[in-house]
Amino acid sequence: MALQGRSETLVIAAEEVGERLDRVLAHRVAELSRSRHKALILAGRVAIDGATIRDPGHRVNAGATIVLDLPPAEEAALAPETIPLDVVFEDGELIVIDKPAGLVVHPAAGNWTGTLVNALVAHCGESLSGIGGVKRPGIVHRLDKDTSGLIVVAKTDRAHRALSRQFADHGRSGPLRRGYLAFVWGAPERPRGTIDKPIGRHPRVRDKMAVRAGGRPAVTHWEVLERYRGRDGAPVASLIACRLETGRTHQIRVHLAAIGHPLLGDAVYGSGFKTKASQLADDARAALEALGRQALHAYLLAIEHPSQGTNLEFRSELPDDLLRLRHSLGAQGTAS
Repeated sequence: MALQGRSETLVIAAEEVGERLDRVLAHRVAELSRSRHKALILAGRVAIDGATIRDPGHRVNAGATIVLDLPPAEEAALAPETIPLDVVFEDGELIVIDKPAGLVVHPAAGNWTGTLVNALVAHCGESLSGIGGVKRPGIVHRLDKDTSGLIVVAKTDRAHRALSRQFADHGRSGPLRRGYLAFVWGAPERPRGTIDKPIGRHPRVRDKMAVRAGGRPAVTHWEVLERYRGRDGAPVASLIACRLETGRTHQIRVHLAAIGHPLLGDAVYGSGFKTKASQLADDARAALEALGRQALHAYLLAIEHPSQGTNLEFRSELPDDLLRLRHSLGAQGTAS
């Protein structure tokens, strides 16, 4: 979601009464960091019930209406960089990329260069849409740095608006579909299910998300494709297909961890499951150690073309690192 140059209006919920203003904003508008919210407050960009508040520690009251006025993105030159791209589809309005793991989508603190956007500026030149802000030209959705798979980017303002509407609708009334393949610890008892749990910023760890009362609605549908046995013959891991009905930060990672099946290789949300690696056969444990990332791949993307009205569907095969992991896990035996 492009936040620059717009206003966000929030009404304080009961559980937020007495909280610091900067903390409430960081929780409710999680796309921005708490430090960024603090800077906006100090700059006079936040009002409560019509009065400008410049104290980040101001305690909010029940029923208060907060208006966050976000300035337009500052102009900044994005350096074009010749970075190889796996282009799945491209025309005059959009481009679909099969993103490798390790590639950051857009510039941010700590990653001002070497991003997908830098590569796209070089590849698309002047055609790249700027409606998403100068730091995120053409970007209508994201993938985590260490998640591989399909991402669509707009090349014109018209395409950006049309695609943004599709992603905001989450496929409720259109053809948009986003499918992911996830290797998780353990084996769900049921073959399929739906996780409907709100997600918000973690109360103590700034760069984490968490299932939280009062968070933003988040819905993930999942289905078990394969179950893998460990050394003792019991299921130790599974391959799950996930379909998103919403698009929250780290949604699949947070949701699967919340039901006790975090992603293999996820150091943020699955750190408590590291000891389970001892249940893997040697080749599977070696494949997991070599992975160096969460085992998540965006394999399916279906959209409506922004001007032609035709339905486009793209699929991406598992990359080599996840293929090695799958084969090594499957060699231990696949449960029904």
